[in-house]
Amino acid sequence: QVQLVESGGGSVQAGGSLRLSCAASGYSVRSSCMGWVRQAPGKEREGVADINSGGSTNYADSVKGRFTISRDNAKNTLYLQMNSLKPEDAATYYCAAAGVWYCAHSVPQYNYWGQGTQVTVSS
Repeated sequence: QVQLVESGGGSVQAGGSLRLSCAASGYSVRSSCMGWVRQAPGKEREGVADINSGGSTNYADSVKGRFTISRDNAKNTLYLQMNSLKPEDAATYYCAAAGVWYCAHSVPQYNYWGQGTQVTVSS
């Protein structure tokens, strides 16, 4: 059974930083495309960043230069380092896994989802 468990969300002021973690069980984070998807109230889910099995990364334009996706294969954990946070980054952040090695850079590619972790950014 695949389980993705996020942690690290919280409330920060604009300009602050947070690091999200996603611990995987029943699934290898290095074996497929993994990503972070966020959803703000009243908005559709938005792909934030992804990393394929080869380690290539991709970012939404809105977070380029501020967010970094990474993984620790030994810990079987995915991370999202978020710096210079803005109020518009506030959302529920989900860890997701695609089940294939390549990333199509689209939300529908993901087959497995975590429960989400809340990020609040105050101005």
